[in-house]
Amino acid sequence: MSGNVVRVLVTGAAGQIGYSLIPLIAKGDVFGSDQLVALVLLDIPFMETVLKGVEMEIQDCAYPLLTELIVNTDEATAFKDIDAAFLVGSMPRREGMERKDLLAANVKIFASQGKALAAHSSPNVKVLVVGNPANTNALIAYKFAAPKIPVENFTAMTRLDQNRARAQLSLKHNVPVKDIKNVIIWGNHSSTQFPDVSNAVANGSKLPFEGHDAAMIETVQKRGAAVIAARKLSSAMSAAKAAADHMRDWWQGTSDYVSMGVISDGSKYGAPADIIFSFPCTVDPASKQWKIVDDLSLDEVAKEKLRITGEELLAERSEALSATKGQL
Repeated sequence: MSGNVVRVLVTGAAGQIGYSLIPLIAKGDVFGSDQLVALVLLDIPFMETVLKGVEMEIQDCAYPLLTELIVNTDEATAFKDIDAAFLVGSMPRREGMERKDLLAANVKIFASQGKALAAHSSPNVKVLVVGNPANTNALIAYKFAAPKIPVENFTAMTRLDQNRARAQLSLKHNVPVKDIKNVIIWGNHSSTQFPDVSNAVANGSKLPFEGHDAAMIETVQKRGAAVIAARKLSSAMSAAKAAADHMRDWWQGTSDYVSMGVISDGSKYGAPADIIFSFPCTVDPASKQWKIVDDLSLDEVAKEKLRITGEELLAERSEALSATKGQL
């Protein structure tokens, strides 16, 4: 086992995604099968009793890699000296709530967490935002953590959408999902996202592509709603798996394309500057630094879909910054 301990924070730890994610972290699926971890769980005071129940279950699992378990409702304690953060907790959209109201509520949460990161965490911390609207929440967290923590250390999760698209390709072509690579999610983790399978390969061979499949794109875009309609609960299991996949590849590296919401500087694929936009990335295993894949071709359909999702992210940014006016 590794003598160094990775200190990992999960916010919203009493919720469904946290409940599914914690075992994946604690048993070694994310940071390595021999990597010791200290687990820090954070939730709001209202969830303290539920969080206590989660704590008891983790203890009862007797995970060999878990060296320490810290459970609390205090941000200053939770964010202290962490190496990796899964920011899962966010305000869910309630019936009758406008999207701008959801943004305004979550801006407060992620502004506060950005401040906590700046005050208590290492500049090297890797921050994955899972709570929706994930792209814009990640941008706000970064802006309140700057300049201590670089923007490259903030990512938003679009891996769930990538996994969904790979699964649909597996079904369509009757190919094991493990063999399918280079599926891309562009843009926002919302209904404007663009699942792009034009570069997809299976066992190193390009999959047949005769144009963008509108039905498959819609299936991926609306998959979360379909799960809720069937299950009467959100897609917690698959979201947790995707979060684990994202952080594992960021921490351990990958040469395959992985979809990550990362900062756009305005120079890649027509995406606007200063938004968190999902691109195909690779990650260097030594430095843990992501890099956007260059020189992929986009047809006119793809360019238009990237324009639409980029415009949505600009609108979200504008609303979120209005809600934080005078604080930055």
